[in-house]
Amino acid sequence: MTFAQHCFSALQAIGTVKGPGEASTQYVFITADNRQVKVGEFVFYEAIADEGARLQILGKISDRCLIDHLPDRIFADTEISPEAIAALVGFSYANPEIYEVTVEVIGYFHKALGFINPRQAPDPGAKVYLASDECLRQVLNKKQLGDVGAAHLGSLLLRESGAVPVVVDVKELVSTHMAILAGTGSGKSYLAGVLVEELLSPQNRAAVLIFDPHGEYSTLAEMQGHSKFSAEDGYAPKVRVLTPDDVRIRVSSLDYYDVLALLPEMSDRQQAILSKAFSLLHSHRKGDYRWTINDLYAAVEQADTATDEEGNTKIGSSAGALQWKLEKLARSPYFHTYEHLSPRDLFQPGQVTVLQMNEISQEEQQVICAAVLRQANHARMNTQKGNLTPDDENYLPYPVFILLEEAHRFAPAHDPSRCKTILRTILSEGRKFGLGVGLITQRPGKLDSDVLSQCMSQFIMRIVNPVDQDSLKYGVEAAGRDLLKELPALTKGQVIVSGACVNTPVLCRVRSRHTTHGGETLDAPALWQQHFQAHQIRAREIEQAPLAARTRPKTVRGVSID
Repeated sequence: MTFAQHCFSALQAIGTVKGPGEASTQYVFITADNRQVKVGEFVFYEAIADEGARLQILGKISDRCLIDHLPDRIFADTEISPEAIAALVGFSYANPEIYEVTVEVIGYFHKALGFINPRQAPDPGAKVYLASDECLRQVLNKKQLGDVGAAHLGSLLLRESGAVPVVVDVKELVSTHMAILAGTGSGKSYLAGVLVEELLSPQNRAAVLIFDPHGEYSTLAEMQGHSKFSAEDGYAPKVRVLTPDDVRIRVSSLDYYDVLALLPEMSDRQQAILSKAFSLLHSHRKGDYRWTINDLYAAVEQADTATDEEGNTKIGSSAGALQWKLEKLARSPYFHTYEHLSPRDLFQPGQVTVLQMNEISQEEQQVICAAVLRQANHARMNTQKGNLTPDDENYLPYPVFILLEEAHRFAPAHDPSRCKTILRTILSEGRKFGLGVGLITQRPGKLDSDVLSQCMSQFIMRIVNPVDQDSLKYGVEAAGRDLLKELPALTKGQVIVSGACVNTPVLCRVRSRHTTHGGETLDAPALWQQHFQAHQIRAREIEQAPLAARTRPKTVRGVSID
């Protein structure tokens, strides 16, 4: 069956075109069908191309209003049956209500070019049809189920569950970057888990790194050995969970601003000395030098040393104070002289690495993230340019994808951040070198607008905060204002998918995860009840009971008689 046959099979007219809408891309139709004219639903009208081919001009319902109905007085009295009054006055229509529905034109679908706006408005009186499930399966998704590079997120919200799968294009998703934007409790971490499952499926086998500030993604380890993720050629995904005890960043991979972010507030002179000390460090071997904390101490001392007129050297007072502040860096367990999380350790095709940072301070999280992002970016860039050999720890001969949970912490809108600059660089240039980024946040209004605007695929879930809603109008162009109006009405597990990964924005019902969700909210009342269970009370009594004192043996003239 051809594409046209899919769309025209079992045609179901639901209304008649009245005329153009307010905008040039809109038209209005009249209907008495209140059940099928939902905001976000897909409809089409027929047009004839210049060469005589029949075209199906797809559109999405963006608004509706009631324009004709029985008198309000009938509805005001609950004892009166509106149907009985309608029959009494000779009103014979089964559905007395008339609706005016506004449709946003998407266009007709071309397999090579996608949707094309025909610039041909429907004639008044033309019939409007509900698009069939088979038609939508063909035109909404750039990929079909099971294709290489396909990620199955769920199904179209306004159709029966599973009737129209929503499948996103992984190539577009990871190369043009993506953002998951949702309010608290909307299911953003659950959706991220579904995406990671799809990225590690046999048809993708991606190399993924997750920055996990809350320790929610360790349950992805269930993918190992799971039948859903195995393939006939022996493929099975690997999951590497790194706890805070496993996090190691080589100090020589830090730059001046990284160290500055980790130290207590410093005077202008101390900052100038630290900057000079870094210049001295990098002058060794033209910058190819793995320095230690002791080397930095020595460079600080050298930077604050002056020679008087008589040729005597004197170390300034700022060096000692700065060296004392550098002790904070020396004491940190996450920054080491030799140990390091190299790109080759973090990224492998068919492997997801979860970097848990739930016990690490905010400043250290910023610096760790900046260092890893910077090194991954340099690794992909230098590998692509042929500057690295396979035995180098930075050799990355394949594209990688990095997922940042709580992204507003790493790229805040109005506050300084170590990650913001490198994130902007990756988002603008990473596509050329195969480095993709995914951002997850519950506060899009607090996320840097430049960072958000460069994410070409968006997954938007329920957001109630007006400031966050307003930020989406400018940072997320592809969604369309008609669907953004639906944000407060979305329930948990419902998402607007838009941007480069799909042919047109859709309302999606997220599928069930194959692995356990690690971000469930604690059931506080149930845990409080457990506190008073008999075995819990008994355990506390035993734990809090005083130790029995040891009695002294009885003696007579120094000899025990016990």
